[in-house]
Amino acid sequence: MITLGISAYYHDSAAALVINGKTIAAAQEERFSRIKADASFPKHAIMYCLRQAKIKLENVDSIVFYDKPILTFDRLLETYLAYTPLGFRSFVEAIPIWVKEKIFLHSTLLKELNKIENNSIQAGQLRFGLHHHSHAASAFYPSPFKEAAVLVVDGVGEWASTSIGFCNVNKIELLEEQRFPHSLGLLYAAFTHFLGFKVNDGEYKVMGLAPYGEPRFVDQILENLLDLKEDGSFALKMKNFNFCAGLSMTDERFEAAMGGIPRLKTGEPLKQIHMDIARSIQEVTEEIMLRLARRAKQITGSHNLCLAGGVALNCVANGKILREGPFDKIWIQPASGDAGGALGAALTYAIENGEPRDLRNKDGMSGAYLGPSYSSEEIRSTLQTANAVFEELSEDECTQKVVDALANEQVIGWFGGRMEFGPRALGNRSIIADPCSINMQRKLNMKIKYRESFRPFAPAVLEEFADEFFDLEGESPYMLIVTDVKEEKLRELSEQETKLQGLDRLKAIRSSVPAITHVDNSARVQTVNAETNPRFHKLLEKFMQKTGCPVLVNTSFNVRDEPIVCSPLDAYNCFMRSEMDVLAIENFILFKDKQV
Repeated sequence: MITLGISAYYHDSAAALVINGKTIAAAQEERFSRIKADASFPKHAIMYCLRQAKIKLENVDSIVFYDKPILTFDRLLETYLAYTPLGFRSFVEAIPIWVKEKIFLHSTLLKELNKIENNSIQAGQLRFGLHHHSHAASAFYPSPFKEAAVLVVDGVGEWASTSIGFCNVNKIELLEEQRFPHSLGLLYAAFTHFLGFKVNDGEYKVMGLAPYGEPRFVDQILENLLDLKEDGSFALKMKNFNFCAGLSMTDERFEAAMGGIPRLKTGEPLKQIHMDIARSIQEVTEEIMLRLARRAKQITGSHNLCLAGGVALNCVANGKILREGPFDKIWIQPASGDAGGALGAALTYAIENGEPRDLRNKDGMSGAYLGPSYSSEEIRSTLQTANAVFEELSEDECTQKVVDALANEQVIGWFGGRMEFGPRALGNRSIIADPCSINMQRKLNMKIKYRESFRPFAPAVLEEFADEFFDLEGESPYMLIVTDVKEEKLRELSEQETKLQGLDRLKAIRSSVPAITHVDNSARVQTVNAETNPRFHKLLEKFMQKTGCPVLVNTSFNVRDEPIVCSPLDAYNCFMRSEMDVLAIENFILFKDKQV
């Protein structure tokens, strides 16, 4: 059976293809359209999935959309009616769009699908999943577990904002849920907005900013904004929020509850109060997630936990669950946001209709390397057309030249194999650098990524050496766990360094791998396995042989406000527009100082 999953029209549209229960391909539309978080119909992602499987759309048995828009419309209508007349302006602006685009989504999808290859997809081939069930399926079915608890936490699906369930072989049962408007994802989004960052984009900036602050607003948040229960459920005090009735997440009531003036835009200077607020909401989030994990353990009895939903991308909270939670093992869907819903929808229909699940204790995501790859002929043609100056080498020669450049503190664009599915670059569409350089964190932020100076960078480490550098039990292949750098790798700070405050804390050199050590001595770790990504593993091995360090800085191959690169042309363009020193595309290597 061939099943195509689709997510679209909210944010992070994507497509995924499952054949006989196995995930063949998955990709976000943004990678092809070059529009960050593209929410449009994922035409290009669908066409890629079909090409990867060497089939046509007419060969697909079932097409599954990842949620039920009619239930979402029901939620919106009830919400607007409940807040009448306060929500009238929102109602007037939103409802015509919903009637036009979402209520008639069945016919809209059929129309868009049939534009592909001039097909004649029939109404009976198109099905609709449930939002949180799709998320749960994306987490459990590719996991290595035969049974597990599942925790889905996001902004909101149709009605649910949090779901706890139990999964066993080929069945998922969602047991408890918390409903809109009481949502951890929306709570975090409100603070993202309040701190001057873009909702559905800047939440990870709040997480990165948090270690610069102190949690002095935790009690204020718990007293003024929500009523938190021991089981992790809570009720938002809606009088202080604006997202139900208005056109923004927060207003003056939220400001009064927090006792501060919002940071109105990203360009406004960050003050200590902003850092303290970020730290406070991060700690509240971690506590809620930990309580939810304990509740999931209580009602399921499982030793395993699967996580999905946008809040599952909060890797600091994930690390806390791993360290302090009641589960022996956790597994997190690398595309935990709405993009992953496309995969979950496809897997749900396939597996729950009799397709087999691989239960050989394997990770069914193939390392998240589910996107397109490119042949030598395609790469060579692209570079020649662009008039690039390049060398074509053997794999070993190319790798060695990259290692030599890394050891000289040069920044490398590293491109090869199949593109990653999800928001993290995992060694196939990455920018890499020497983690031992004391200047690299600032250089990457200011001259390569063109983003805020406070943003941390993640380490990629040889799996077999991870426990020498990080307090990490087990693997972390998807860069979704934050843990501490080992104490023996840290350096003692001077008296002057310990007195640094706010963003000045960046000036302190904290460890033997300073470029990936955050100001709280933590790191968001990716462990690299020789079987899953042999090319990247070999690069790390050769870098270790030359420098003694089995770690590299690994950040996504893009610049601010652009999606991660997909094609060789994307990579070349990004390389030329930034201050990267070297570009390696498979076995082709380009040096910036040789380009004309």
